[in-house]
Amino acid sequence: MARLDRRKFLKKSTLGAAALAAGARLAGQSDTPSSRPQNAQYMGDFAAPPIEKIRAAFIGVGARGGYHLQFFAGLPGTEVVAISDLYEDNVMKWKSVAGKTGEPGQHANVETYHGEEDLWRTMLREVKPDVVFISTNWHNHAPMAIASMEAGAHAFVEVPIAVTLDEMWQIVDTSERTRKHCMMMENVNYSRDELMFLNMCRQGLLGDLLHAEAAYIHELRWQMAEEERGTGSWRTHHYAKRNGNLYPTHGLGPVAQYMNLGRGEDTFGSLVSFSTPALGRQAYAKKNYPEDHKWNALDFKGGDLNTSIIKTQLGRTIMVQWDETSPRPYSRLNLIQGTKGALAGFPTRVALEGGVMGITEDHHRWVQGEKLAAVYEKYDHPLYKRLNDKTRNSGHGGMDGMMMYRIVECLQQGQPLDQNVYEGCLWSAVAPLSERSVASGGAPQPFPDFTRGNWVDTQPLSIIS
Repeated sequence: MARLDRRKFLKKSTLGAAALAAGARLAGQSDTPSSRPQNAQYMGDFAAPPIEKIRAAFIGVGARGGYHLQFFAGLPGTEVVAISDLYEDNVMKWKSVAGKTGEPGQHANVETYHGEEDLWRTMLREVKPDVVFISTNWHNHAPMAIASMEAGAHAFVEVPIAVTLDEMWQIVDTSERTRKHCMMMENVNYSRDELMFLNMCRQGLLGDLLHAEAAYIHELRWQMAEEERGTGSWRTHHYAKRNGNLYPTHGLGPVAQYMNLGRGEDTFGSLVSFSTPALGRQAYAKKNYPEDHKWNALDFKGGDLNTSIIKTQLGRTIMVQWDETSPRPYSRLNLIQGTKGALAGFPTRVALEGGVMGITEDHHRWVQGEKLAAVYEKYDHPLYKRLNDKTRNSGHGGMDGMMMYRIVECLQQGQPLDQNVYEGCLWSAVAPLSERSVASGGAPQPFPDFTRGNWVDTQPLSIIS
């Protein structure tokens, strides 16, 4: 936002944030800690010493974790050293996959831990890995990430990074004190369209950025069939007990990086949130399960659809929606609006003032469908062009493999990661803040500044070639 007087905006936004913080104190909410713990280091642009051969342990391989292991094991300079999961069949399946992946003998010495709830702690003590990949239920993310960093490992955590604001502060403090990365693995930031939109925003094609729309619209009622094992066995209970946006980061992460939020230009200010009535899950359980089934014994309190509005410190807005219940097509929205045009997803569309590359003459018509081929050719992110052939067959259209490739590349070359610990916490903070706002009738909730003011000097994510 080069034409805006950033100093005036920051002065006004600081006053606004102070007022919100005062309201938070009256409401009994935690204030932002005033100072960094002793001997701690700001981690915004942190680059760890290079690791030539990365020894990795995996906690949770029932779903996402197994595929993370497979993508990691296929990269040179890696070694899978341990796998921990509650279930022996999961552990043995992915140990076998590791042994068949990569060069002969590359992953020949995989220690296995299964059965007891806390054996992952034993694994950390005995194996002492360089990195730990955590793909477990949401409540375990923060304790496992914190323990991994305390054990001397970099932590990579599935979304969300944590469930509560207190957990997020503990993650930040531990990362700063141990000087270990803690990255939330927001794979959507590596999707082709999201990477291209980032590239186009950086080139100034949209002018000054004003507004974004982000979502996770994904009908997942079928997961309720996973009654004893699997995502539905624990996630269904979140839907019953919590009312807010419980899964914001897939849509929010990319648009936050388009806007450089938390990275030098602007940051999160406050949030208001509203939920629809909670009807869909109860109706689905009644229709598909016996009357005395445990799902019919739950009182589903979480609204079917949640809409939250974020106001940034520069006054920009982001609408964030979440709905895993309603019968409708998948969407992340992925809209970014600027003073010179807009980019949007589902379906992918481009509109610019003055037209797009001779395809359109003005901004009143979208470029979409087959006509986008020329746009991709010109504006595809250089990272996508470089890695697409290597990750084409990896999960979610290549984004999972691209994310893992970048994690390994950054660690081996001693580069800052593409997503820092503060971004993981800021994006995940939408969940508890939305719950507070919904419970208070939509009252604004201030975002904690997990950077303690250092976002001002943090470098924007560069366009990595």
